[in-house]
Amino acid sequence: MAALISGCQTDKKSDQISVLRVHLQANQNTAGATVPVTLLRSNPVSVTIAHDPILSEANVIAARVIETPGGFAIEVQFDETSSLMLEQYSSANPGLHFVIFGQWGDKASTARWLAAPLITKRIANGQLAFTPDISREQADRLVLGLNNVAKKLKTGVSK
Repeated sequence: MAALISGCQTDKKSDQISVLRVHLQANQNTAGATVPVTLLRSNPVSVTIAHDPILSEANVIAARVIETPGGFAIEVQFDETSSLMLEQYSSANPGLHFVIFGQWGDKASTARWLAAPLITKRIANGQLAFTPDISREQADRLVLGLNNVAKKLKTGVSK
């Protein structure tokens, strides 16, 4: 009986998917191409972003939660084409922010703007790391879902 229950839980975990959208901070003077968003639940900050994301979960090869001094971060590895885009955007826009949206469940409460890391240098390795405004448990669920999406896209399985 325990094996049956364990098997069901494993299947449920492999079905979890997550959404990740990386937008670039933008000048709000670009009519129709930008939108204001609010980040950080404890001390909200408004940021204007380009309407269309530059990267998404479809571009993720792998994601993981990493330990940092005083907490954790999420590190996302993008595919080759998206790595070139990340390099291009990061080298052309120092001083701006990547603004990151995530969803890790079916409910609207599990979807929000997670982070806005400052672009300080060219990112040439295809890895974007950020400290999200979510709990460790939520970060684990987001990463699990991103890795499931990556695996499904790699094997050509779609739902």
